[in-house]
Amino acid sequence: MASTSDFKNGLVLEMNNDLMSIVEFQHVKPGKGPAFVRTKLKSIKTGKVISHTFTAGFKVNTARVERRSYQYLYKDDLGYYFMHNETFEQVTIPKDIISAPQFLKEGQAVEILFHADTETPLSCDMPTYVVLEITYTEPGERGNTATNTLKEATVETGATVKVPLFVNEGEKIKVDTRSGEYSERVKE
Repeated sequence: MASTSDFKNGLVLEMNNDLMSIVEFQHVKPGKGPAFVRTKLKSIKTGKVISHTFTAGFKVNTARVERRSYQYLYKDDLGYYFMHNETFEQVTIPKDIISAPQFLKEGQAVEILFHADTETPLSCDMPTYVVLEITYTEPGERGNTATNTLKEATVETGATVKVPLFVNEGEKIKVDTRSGEYSERVKE
């Protein structure tokens, strides 16, 4: 149990049969009436952000969550397999809780958020940027950097990314996993 005075960004609350993470909060003491806390809560399961107001001193149930570092191994019909970096124990995770499964490659480091009491995985967060090699794209044009035209390229994980015209097959690019967009070309 925690009260509204214990609120901080990242604190996970149990509300409405869901786990909600505090994204933002503000204590408000109006001149007239009781104090309250205005919050923005993000559902860990769905990712939906809602606004909620608590009266000052309100008691809420907190959930203990842990972030653990894992390494991606492989996938099959049952899900995606990850290995803990220190204990070497393996865990299977469904595709729907991984932030960008199309950019996962063998050996990729990820962080998995676990509910500490039940040991169930809640979410799997990829690094913000990943470096991937282009396996197929149309031939590039040297010096064509003036226009902002993009072409499709297939990367080593099988995902398709829009890249500038000057990027060629066999080159490595940095991809933003949040949006799935090309960021920059990586020099060896």
